[in-house]
Amino acid sequence: MNQAIGIVWNPSKVAEEELRQAVDAAVTDAASTAEVRWFETTKEDPGQGATAAAIAAGCSLIVAAGGDGTVRAVAEALGGSGAPAAELGILPLGTGNLLARNLDVPLGDIEAAFSRVLTNSARPLDLGSVRLSFADGSEETHSFVVMVGFGIDAHMIVETDDELKAKAGWLAYVESLGRAATETEVVEFSLTLDDGEAAPEQAHTLLIANCGTIQGGMTLVPDAQPDDGELDLLVLRADGASDWLDTMRNMVWDNGLKRLLTGADRAESSETTEHLRARTVRVELPHPHAFEVDGDDFEDVAAFEVRILPSALRVR
Repeated sequence: MNQAIGIVWNPSKVAEEELRQAVDAAVTDAASTAEVRWFETTKEDPGQGATAAAIAAGCSLIVAAGGDGTVRAVAEALGGSGAPAAELGILPLGTGNLLARNLDVPLGDIEAAFSRVLTNSARPLDLGSVRLSFADGSEETHSFVVMVGFGIDAHMIVETDDELKAKAGWLAYVESLGRAATETEVVEFSLTLDDGEAAPEQAHTLLIANCGTIQGGMTLVPDAQPDDGELDLLVLRADGASDWLDTMRNMVWDNGLKRLLTGADRAESSETTEHLRARTVRVELPHPHAFEVDGDDFEDVAAFEVRILPSALRVR
C-alpha cells in the first residue's frame, strides 16, 4: 500500500503552482509511489485543523509547507498529546524557518527539502508546551518546537516591521534589535524549575529553548538539543555598557570560540549570562510582558508554565 502524504500548506507563502511543481519533481526524482494530498491553511486555521483533516484522510506523513507559524501549528496537532499521530516533514517557506535551520533542512529550495522528506528516516523530536496566563485572567496553551520567552527576543519580534520583513527577510529582525533593546528593562520575577522552590530572579531576558539557533545562524542557547527530553534556559541580566560587554564575551568567546577549542560539553555562565536546564519552568512576572512562541508574539502575559514532551514528534 502506497504511503499517503498530506501537505499542509500556507498559500500566503508560496504560489500553488510553484509548490506543486517542486513536489512533483521531487517525487519523480525519488521514484516514489507515495500519494500526495493537499490541505490548505487559512487565517482562521493556521494548520491544526488542516493537519487533523490530513490524519483523518489516512495520511501517515504530514508536511508543513510554510513559515514558523505553520510548522508550529502542524507540530501541535501531531504531538500535543505527547505521542506522534503521524510523522512530520518540513518545507521551509517563511522568514525565520527556525526549526528547519536547527535540523539543517535546505532553505530556499522546495524540491531539495521535499526530497529529504521522501528519502530520510524519521527521528524523535521533543515538543514544548507553554500555558500562558494573561493580565485579564484568561489562559491559553500552545506548543512550540524551538523556543519561547520574554525580553529582547520577544520585543524584537513585536518591533519588527512587517513590510520590511517581507522585503529583507531575517535582516528585518536586526533592524528591530536596537529599538527592542531600548524598551527592554531588568525586572524582578519568580522562577521555579522542576520541583524546586520558587526563587526571586532579576533579568531583562529569559529564553526557554528546545533548539538553540535563531535567524542568521546565531546560536543563543548552545546546549539545546531537540531530542534530549530537556529544556535549556538562557537568562540575560546585562544592565549597562560594561554588562553588555560581559554578555557578548560570554556568547562569542566562552560559548563560541573557547568551546570549540576546548570541546566543552556544557555552556559556561557569567555574571550577566546564566545557562540553566529543566523539564518544567514556571514564571510569575511583576507586570504584563510581551512574550514570543516560535516567532509569534503575545501581549500582556503575566505568568507562564513551560514543560517538555519528550519524543512527542517524529520528524523526517
